[in-house]
Amino acid sequence: MRSDNLHELPKGLPVPQDDGACAHLPGMRLPALALPSTRGRAVELSALRGTTVIYVYPRTGRPDQESPPGWNDIPGARGCTPQSCAFRDHHDELKRAGAAQVFGLSTQDTAYQREAVERLHLPFELLSDAKLSFARALRLPTFEVDGMKLIKRLTLIAREGVIVKVFYPVFPPDRNASDVLVWLAMARGDEY
Repeated sequence: MRSDNLHELPKGLPVPQDDGACAHLPGMRLPALALPSTRGRAVELSALRGTTVIYVYPRTGRPDQESPPGWNDIPGARGCTPQSCAFRDHHDELKRAGAAQVFGLSTQDTAYQREAVERLHLPFELLSDAKLSFARALRLPTFEVDGMKLIKRLTLIAREGVIVKVFYPVFPPDRNASDVLVWLAMARGDEY
């Protein structure tokens, strides 16, 4: 068992700074790549109709495994489980605010992600970019830890396959879903 609680953000986490690594993304078309989903299908994000929310996270932890060494010291690394749970808890509201679909995306393989979907009761699919093809196509910011190349935490909102909004850096991660919800409501002209 872990020595910490995956569902809580420890106090004193380093705050990620905006390094400009996502400034090029607004207006870009999502790449025409099929990514494996935890529902056993391939999803091509560029072909989806309507508004799509894609929260990209480094990696979810597991209750039976410790985090990589120094994980809490990497700005923006900690908080994938709280972020996923927040998107779960706000899923219906996000749909009502105009999100046709919500996805989580990481470099973990689908089998690893499936465990998180089941344990956290996520009502949406997680997509695997284990080969970093999506990250490379969009030139997403990455970092390396413990022999793993991971994508920095960010959230993309796309309409008809074109990125219209980027949340980066995302901190604290457990507030990201509510920030997305407010943005969606404002973009529709709703009061929130």
